[in-house]
Amino acid sequence: MSKPRPDNNPSLRGAGPAWLPHVLLVPISVATLYPVLYVVKLAFSGNDGGSASPIPTSISFDAFTAVIGNTDSHGNWLFGQQLLNSLVIAGLTTVLGIILACTAAYGFARFEFPGRRVGLLGFLATQMFPGILTMIPLYVLMQKLNLLDSIAGLTLVYATTSIPFCTWTLKGYFDTLPPELEESAYIDGASRFTIFTKIILPLSAPAIAVTALFSFMSAWNEFVLAYTFLSSEQAFTLPVQIRNYVGDKDVQWSLFAASSLLVSLPVMALFYALEKHLVGGLTAGGVKG
Repeated sequence: MSKPRPDNNPSLRGAGPAWLPHVLLVPISVATLYPVLYVVKLAFSGNDGGSASPIPTSISFDAFTAVIGNTDSHGNWLFGQQLLNSLVIAGLTTVLGIILACTAAYGFARFEFPGRRVGLLGFLATQMFPGILTMIPLYVLMQKLNLLDSIAGLTLVYATTSIPFCTWTLKGYFDTLPPELEESAYIDGASRFTIFTKIILPLSAPAIAVTALFSFMSAWNEFVLAYTFLSSEQAFTLPVQIRNYVGDKDVQWSLFAASSLLVSLPVMALFYALEKHLVGGLTAGGVKG
């Protein structure tokens, strides 16, 4: 039996030429990549402006050397300390958010208890408003607890916004896991803790990985709260330090661009490390709410 010709296939009619999507995507790709390439050009050219071309006329690492070798008036290495601050704060925020969110999300997904719906709506309500709205009450609480200008204080502040987001994301994924798996394990004598740690968490690895990535990125890139709660250079995170390259009258564009690229490296490394979980995790929880 002969196969139908492609032009007689109704599903292919009106599809248009194969090159048309490429013609449309090329200018979109150029417009998207141009700002990134221009930042790279500023970082490696070592100057604070010049032509609008994203291609550098010369290659220089002076901006990276200046950013990495930055010290304070006492000779302390600021970049290393600020990098450590950012890693510790973002890492602790992620770990704290994931641990508490996994248990909370599992409880919301599997148990019926008084206040369950109100609790879920409360978590959702916290995501409807920007974190800057809570800046004043948080500042007052931090001041009373003597946690201003400290890693512990900023970690707690970030966790207040990270936990609701992580809980909602993981709760949606836990809803998609069949309860029959847990019932079978329970009949075989497994405890609730064993079921959670040995069955639920391994099956939820893609969702946990993506949730952890977004939690880390949120804490790593946050600027407003860090700029408000931190006052000493030794306690700054990297986004706050980048702001110092923007003066009242001028901007050190080469240093700004170089530090921006350096700050992006850990996030890029995390994306690469969690690459295999991204596709499955980004669609997690899309079936049930």
